[in-house]
Amino acid sequence: MGRDEFVFLLIGLKWTVLLSAIGFVCGCIGGLAVALSRTCENRIVERITAGYIGIFQGTPLLMQLFVVYYGLALIGFKLDAWIAVAIGLTLHASAYLGEIWRGSIEAVPRGQTEAAKALSLKYWSRMKDVVLPQALRISLPATVGFLVQLIKGTSLASIVGFTELTRAGNMISNQIFQPLTVFGIVGILYFLMCCPLTILGARLERRFAASAR
Repeated sequence: MGRDEFVFLLIGLKWTVLLSAIGFVCGCIGGLAVALSRTCENRIVERITAGYIGIFQGTPLLMQLFVVYYGLALIGFKLDAWIAVAIGLTLHASAYLGEIWRGSIEAVPRGQTEAAKALSLKYWSRMKDVVLPQALRISLPATVGFLVQLIKGTSLASIVGFTELTRAGNMISNQIFQPLTVFGIVGILYFLMCCPLTILGARLERRFAASAR
């Protein structure tokens, strides 16, 4: 395990971080749309969104990435591997974050919404000015926890041949025949990414639990 191999692992780490960031940021945007659709007053939109969530929560991420990359290619949309993975992670994240935030929106005391309605605030005004600021605070621990899962989920990008951290480790292991050393380093790199986020999520959960008493 020399310098060149370690640099190759760091390149894979760069792509893992980039994919996680793209999937999370775009997933947040999509997740907000999903959460608002799930809590709107239109039953048809609610049911369509519930079906979307059911599909992505009820199927493995590995299969979702496979379908985005190979399935779209069958109908003429040939995507680069990293774009396909980014799209797959975004769809996956939007479904999970949408459900997390939907629960947070519904966890806001009903009196807040009723007071906003009494003031004749429209749906969007109620959400923007009253509900969402409180729901965001409630959802932060679960959102951070999902980000940890998303970072680890990027390891499945190898299904479409994309070289992120785990695939880079596998390629090096096949070359130098030191799997324990290589994957030990890979595991440490994942730990250094995920552990601070896990601690942050636990602290946020304790802080919000204390303030709610």
